[in-house]
Amino acid sequence: MSSIMLPLFLPAGMVIGGLERAMIAIVLFTAAYIAEVFRGGLQLVPRGQFEAASSLGLGYWKTTFLIVLPQAFRIVIPPLVNTFIEVFKDTTLVIIVGLFDLLNTTRTAVLDITWRPYYAEAYLFAGLIYFFFCFYMSHISLLIERRLAKSTRH
Repeated sequence: MSSIMLPLFLPAGMVIGGLERAMIAIVLFTAAYIAEVFRGGLQLVPRGQFEAASSLGLGYWKTTFLIVLPQAFRIVIPPLVNTFIEVFKDTTLVIIVGLFDLLNTTRTAVLDITWRPYYAEAYLFAGLIYFFFCFYMSHISLLIERRLAKSTRH
């Protein structure tokens, strides 16, 4: 989409390179997903929270920043981290616009006659890189969830 359609929306004579097109596409795609995750989190905050804040005399902004957003943030941590992991894995899609990523670099290395006997190790190494990054992101998410769960206990 960014490779074919984006140049059609630009003024005549304006050219955007492949890296910029890929970045624009990934940013717009990710922004839409993150907005949807936060929208869902905001909808899951019980209506009683708004009523309780209103009965305490809190205005709209105080209710939003002190009551609603902290609860919504706790709710959206798991899907937000899932979105970040998906975006990290989807970076391999930049090959469509002719940019190299980790997996394509591995493919290119394996095509070399010197590296051909080590193709299994090369793909295993690339897989381990993806695994460790995704595992680390999910582990950080669990730590954040545990810390926030401790702060809500009385």
